[in-house]
Amino acid sequence: MILVLNGPNLGRLGVREPDVYGAETFEDLATLCRDTGRKLGEHVEVRQTDDEAELIGWIHEACDGRIPVVLNPAAFTHYSYALRDAIAQRTAPLVEVHISNPAAREGFRHTSVVAGVATGTIAGFGLQSYVLALHAIAEMKTTS
Repeated sequence: MILVLNGPNLGRLGVREPDVYGAETFEDLATLCRDTGRKLGEHVEVRQTDDEAELIGWIHEACDGRIPVVLNPAAFTHYSYALRDAIAQRTAPLVEVHISNPAAREGFRHTSVVAGVATGTIAGFGLQSYVLALHAIAEMKTTS
């Protein structure tokens, strides 16, 4: 099993700044992740929340269950030390993903407080960032 966790406003994909995030919907993203998981022989569960506490709870669930995570923390990337502290407890690979490239955007988006406790970060490839992250986790699972 791999959890694909998404933070605030990602449920609005397709209508939220399509010039930045594309025209695909959250359901398109969920379908892409589940289909990619099937091709990799993995069960993928996709979740989204606008609530920081709920996202932290899901990270705790992953830590307790040794479940790998693909995480798009969205705006929490830049300021949620509580999320960072939860991720620091991880017991399986966790890949931070972003649809856009935060380093090419506004200055406040250049800092990720979670990157330092993630296994790695993939950004700027649209929804393919998730596909790349799922492949990376599947590869890590086979080599560990």
